[in-house]
Amino acid sequence: MIDNKESEGSNANQENEKTANLAPHTTDSTGEFMTTNTGLRVNDDQNSLKAGDRGATLLEDFILREKITHFDHERIPERVVHARGSGAHGVFKVYEPMSAVTKAGFLNDTSIETPVFVRFSTVAGSKGSTDLARDVRGFAVKFYTQEGNFDLVGNNMPVFFIQDAIKFPDLVHAVKPEPDNEMPQAASAHDTFWDFISLMPESAHMIMWLMSDRAIPRSYRMMEGFGVHTFRFINEEGVSHFVKFHWKPLLGVHSVAWDEAQKISGKDPDFHRRDLWDAIESGNFPEWELGVQIVPEEDEFKFDFDLLDPTKIIPEELVPVQRIGKMTLNRNPDNFFAETEQVAYHLGHIVPGIDFTNDPLLQGRLFSYTDTQLLRLGGPNFQEIPINRPIVRVDNNQRDGHMRQTINRGKSSYNPNTLGGGFPAQAKASEGGFTSYPERIDAKKIRARSKSFFDHFSQAKLFFDSQSDPEKNHIVDALSFELGKVKTVEIRQRMVGILSLIDKGLAAEVAFALRVHVPQDPELPINHSIPADGDPADYDSVMQESVVTISDALSMVNTPKDSIQTRKIAFLAADGVDEKSITTVRDALVSAGAVVEIISTRHNYIMTESDTKLPVDHTFLTAASVLYDAVYVPGGTNSVASIEAEADAVHFLNEAFKHCKPIASDLSAIQVLEATYFSKKLPADYDDATILKEGLVVLDDVDQLADKFILAISQHRFWEREKPRKIPA
Repeated sequence: MIDNKESEGSNANQENEKTANLAPHTTDSTGEFMTTNTGLRVNDDQNSLKAGDRGATLLEDFILREKITHFDHERIPERVVHARGSGAHGVFKVYEPMSAVTKAGFLNDTSIETPVFVRFSTVAGSKGSTDLARDVRGFAVKFYTQEGNFDLVGNNMPVFFIQDAIKFPDLVHAVKPEPDNEMPQAASAHDTFWDFISLMPESAHMIMWLMSDRAIPRSYRMMEGFGVHTFRFINEEGVSHFVKFHWKPLLGVHSVAWDEAQKISGKDPDFHRRDLWDAIESGNFPEWELGVQIVPEEDEFKFDFDLLDPTKIIPEELVPVQRIGKMTLNRNPDNFFAETEQVAYHLGHIVPGIDFTNDPLLQGRLFSYTDTQLLRLGGPNFQEIPINRPIVRVDNNQRDGHMRQTINRGKSSYNPNTLGGGFPAQAKASEGGFTSYPERIDAKKIRARSKSFFDHFSQAKLFFDSQSDPEKNHIVDALSFELGKVKTVEIRQRMVGILSLIDKGLAAEVAFALRVHVPQDPELPINHSIPADGDPADYDSVMQESVVTISDALSMVNTPKDSIQTRKIAFLAADGVDEKSITTVRDALVSAGAVVEIISTRHNYIMTESDTKLPVDHTFLTAASVLYDAVYVPGGTNSVASIEAEADAVHFLNEAFKHCKPIASDLSAIQVLEATYFSKKLPADYDDATILKEGLVVLDDVDQLADKFILAISQHRFWEREKPRKIPA
């Protein structure tokens, strides 16, 4: 039984409770003697016990055996999916009480901050894979509430590949490296994945998301999160509402270019991990607002899709997202393994006021999570690991098991009992006890799906139609790349047939790149899952006419573009740089929240024309344009000459232009830009309209230049540059 304590009303109390909960398990060895695990001080940790200085090692060396045994067992099985992750601590605070729809305490008490631990991850790759794979990103949040832990286990995409959890092992087997050769790592661009997808039309909507720019985010801090499933809110009167969870990043939703992602994987495969860690360490705390879409239970069947279908969204035009609170990540883990690696999320970790629906994917996942943790974390006591412990008292009759931490006193470990005074006792609902929503069920046992799950293409079409032209081009390129890696021509052909049911133009462009034909009619049967949806010759017969034909929320082009907070800007400079040209722009960018790094030909420092030393962050040997959001070339005769003569600097600019990033230059440094491939694209005039279109700023007034550069950086990318596709880098 969980003992529910009244909130003491302080904003810091709950966060401090979790910190205090971890404190007894947190250690710092500074100033301490080395000991064994039993506390015995160690005299020599450099030499094993031997029979003479050149003799055999003795079995009685218990210090050696303890050290080696621990090392041999330091690695636990990595997660089958979401193996590569990054985590952070933080707090959540609700804006206004949500008592009208839910009795969940942490969504009603505006005076408290609920501590959270968030883990972001890629899905398909192993722990050693790159952060920049084209992949879904996990977005899991553990709320340490006064009513127990609530885990909101989601992704950065609101839908999923499959409708029923029984298909999950097949999906993962298909996307993982192929079993005969263990290739490719962290990639869906191979035969087994697309063979599976081409036989499973229910995956069509998710494939549109996966092939979009959402699959290659600029940062964990700049991606949305979704609960994926439809859950229930329950209020004090027992009234149920359906709810979809959203996380909206305050920095906006941004991505990198696919070519850029591949290069980042070589330059810094820890790009997203490092970005999150550095932002928190520097005090630029990432923030998201928690949004909810709420549907009254009586409106369950009013839509042209099924609320319980995890391959469907509720378009925001039909049910707007209400932003109800804010999450701030403000502390990095003290130990990656103890916290980020051992944290155990579970969809079944809920609190009163939140409950499940009959989503068949959700139902199956409720079993899977516990089963996985039992294997990965060694047994049934994984909840006693400090990072997993709730901030409230835990009392039940569970005992023993591998790695049990709690020392339970008393004779009784059963209920009912008299020897223990009847404790732990059951809590009534009025005392905070959890009760499941009394949903009426009257049905026969059957292995089947509702016909309301049979429309697989209308929302895939909605997603594609809602994208901007550059985003559509990226989807075409992604599909052409992925299917171009597929060796079996029949799979490519079958997949083009699936695409033709989403958009004929999309299918035609991909077919042209693959040199295959768009079929008059797709291969039948379209759905090879058993039992199938039926095999209509014209799949339009099950296509729903959606009320919403375009959804602005689905295009990243509509994300907020009013800030340059935490953007990384590269300054290309050398000895002899004009001090005003570099410091004026730097100070303006830093004041606006950006991070400025000087890239030069040599390490340590550069000298300005007025003999001031400026620290150098990187040389062209260790830096790359793909690690920055924008580039600036300051003036100064000698600096400009050195940068123009540096081939890597010219390449740096060419690559930044190719990847559609903002570029600025002091007018006196124009010769550097003239040495690039894109010099002919430099406009004669630079007004605000030109900047917003081209993302190029060249001025001799550095104060004006700084203002216009900030304006350009806030737009993030200038994807229109991609049209000619004639800029080598």
